[in-house]
Order: sequence, then C-alpha cells, then structure tokens
Amino acid sequence: MNKLYFKYGTMGSSKTAQALMCRYNYLQKNFNVLIAKPSIDTRSKNISSRIGLSSPCETFDKQTNLMDFYKNFDKLKKVDVFIIDEAQFLTTSQVNDLKEITKFIPVLCYGLLTNFKTELFEGSKRLVELADSLMEIKSVCKCGRKATINARKIDGKIVRSGDEIAIGGDENYEGMCYWCYKKELNNK
Repeated sequence: MNKLYFKYGTMGSSKTAQALMCRYNYLQKNFNVLIAKPSIDTRSKNISSRIGLSSPCETFDKQTNLMDFYKNFDKLKKVDVFIIDEAQFLTTSQVNDLKEITKFIPVLCYGLLTNFKTELFEGSKRLVELADSLMEIKSVCKCGRKATINARKIDGKIVRSGDEIAIGGDENYEGMCYWCYKKELNNK
C-alpha cells in the first residue's frame, strides 16, 4: 500500500540530505523518481543540502495542481515515487492532491513543521492531518538538547515579527531548543 510520508525537522536537521539519499536509493533500484520543490525556494534551481548533496529538480508554484503535475510527468516517463522538499510551503489543496496521488505511488515530503514564530506552516499542518506516516528528523541545539525551534535571526538577534516566509539558511536561521530560544529572547 502506498503512503503519504511527512518527515520534518528544524533548520539544519538534514531534511534535504535525507530526501536526496532517499532519491538515490530509489534510483539505485531502477525506480523512476519525480523530485520537486515549491518555486518559492529561489536559492537554487536544484535541491541542495548543506553537506554538498544536490540534484536537479522540478518546481511548482502555489497554483499548481499536483495531481495534474504528477500525471504530466507520468505520461512522459512512468513515475514510481514522488519526493517533495520544502513541503512546508505546500498549500492545503496541494497536500490533498498528494494524498490522492498515493492511490498510485508513494509520496515522501520533507520540510519544517513550524515557522520562526513557532506556528505550523499551512502545508505542514495539512500533512500532519493527512500523512500516513510522520517522522521527526532530530537535530541538536548548541547546548546539546534537542532542537525544536526554527529561530530567525537578524544581526545576530532573534526576531519574532516579520513575514512568515523569508528564504534563507544558516545565515538567517538557527535550530534551537526551547530553553536557549527563551533565554536569547529575554536577553534582547
């Protein structure tokens, strides 16, 4: 039975690296992989991890019907598995599409659970509601505790206001435990 998987973690937890390793594993077994990400992630045309793994990918925007997207690729070359990076940027409707795609193939989504305000992203919320399998990809805070917060920093200081989405990496975000996050917020 095909499933909808959501593998989530904080910034720097190796979500993208794991998505790329999963892709490699399927390719090694001669499966055709459709790997994609939302076009809002403009850092690269590829899916690229901090440790240097990279792959060409397809992109889509918020208006894309992912069932049609999948079917168009499946007509060109049979798709055996669909992998999505940056899944937090999906819309509710797109997650609904992904669930429908599991009638045909497995769908694996990788992304953040919460934004820098510690609130669920729209796509993550719907994935938690519909996924057949949820898996936390754990990472550690600088203190050694489990990182659970995606702290956004500007000029080295944590911020709690601003647009929900500001694309960036280590220069703008840090995975932190709740206690280090609270401590830095109180030291402003």
